[in-house]
Amino acid sequence: MEFLIEAGPVELRPWRSGDRAALVDQANHYEVWRNLTNRFPHPYTLRDAVEWISSVDGVMPPQHFAAVVDGSLVGGAGVVPITEYGGMSAEVGYWFGPDHWGRGYASAVLEALVRYGFGAFGVDRLHATVFGWNPASMRVLEKSGFLLEGCLRAAVHKAGETTDLLLYGLLLSDYGLRHVPQHRGTQE
Repeated sequence: MEFLIEAGPVELRPWRSGDRAALVDQANHYEVWRNLTNRFPHPYTLRDAVEWISSVDGVMPPQHFAAVVDGSLVGGAGVVPITEYGGMSAEVGYWFGPDHWGRGYASAVLEALVRYGFGAFGVDRLHATVFGWNPASMRVLEKSGFLLEGCLRAAVHKAGETTDLLLYGLLLSDYGLRHVPQHRGTQE
């Protein structure tokens, strides 16, 4: 059985080579690229999809996930441990194709990532960054209990605009998590 994290209507599973075309379809939007770091290319090509899926294939425990609704790819998400500071922190992130915005998917996925991140990686802290022009993502983070910890003023220059980079954090002790992640399948 495949590794799977249930997130309300969304299932998070490892990326597959068969996701390449759907990944390009969902990722190749200016609106998606504008809200992500420059590691996320635009335009998003089939070559980018092949390289991405190859780069995350086989990482255990999984850190990067395809977000799927009713069998169709709608975006991506991840929890990446930060090892440079002793391994007690991880960064969470998520994105969805524009046709899937405003459906509650981000909130459901973030809640699942929080459970999974704390449980799978044994970290005490999760954090996420969001660009100042993305209030929808700020609301998702705040709704999930993340607190605004800082603002790096005028730190992002993208698409000819400059904006702030906001840092949100959630501590295990604040969250009160005392259970393991809700997923099914193996991690082999």
